Amino acid sequence: MTSAELPVLTSLRRLTELVERVDPVFVRWSRGPQTDLRRHSGVSRDSLTGVPLAGLSANPLRVEAWWGDRPTLLWVARRLYDYSHLREAEGSRVRPWVLTGEETGRGPDNEPLVRRVRPVAWIAPEVIAEARAEVSRQRGAWGPLRRPHDFADGSAKPAPGDAPGAARGGA
Repeated sequence: MTSAELPVLTSLRRLTELVERVDPVFVRWSRGPQTDLRRHSGVSRDSLTGVPLAGLSANPLRVEAWWGDRPTLLWVARRLYDYSHLREAEGSRVRPWVLTGEETGRGPDNEPLVRRVRPVAWIAPEVIAEARAEVSRQRGAWGPLRRPHDFADGSAKPAPGDAPGAARGGA
């Protein structure tokens, strides 16, 4: 099935129903399955080093046990919202799509790496808008995950007291 032939999920409810029915389900923000599976041979690359990874990096939609009996719809909304910044960061040709497959490891951001990818559907922009609205109704302060811009462009400055090139953290 080509990217153009994939169905489009147009509501957060429909995506939630899919997550409750199919396991595992992942979301990936990219130019689409055709680009990822054909041009990139079904593997992502570490953006820091360029090293090919063991599969496509994706974000899991599976509800974690600690979530308990809280609404699956809120879980899915949160997972979409967490990575919604990728469209702005990567450009307008980047879109979210749903996939299933076999988790083969973890990437540099501890995200699942997926092989034997089976594209399921595109996620329509209105689903992302629904996810943002759902998250905004919650009491806690929350925002999408993103790295500071100075890391992305290589201009990060060492913390006060760090020697240039020194590693941070305990050893």
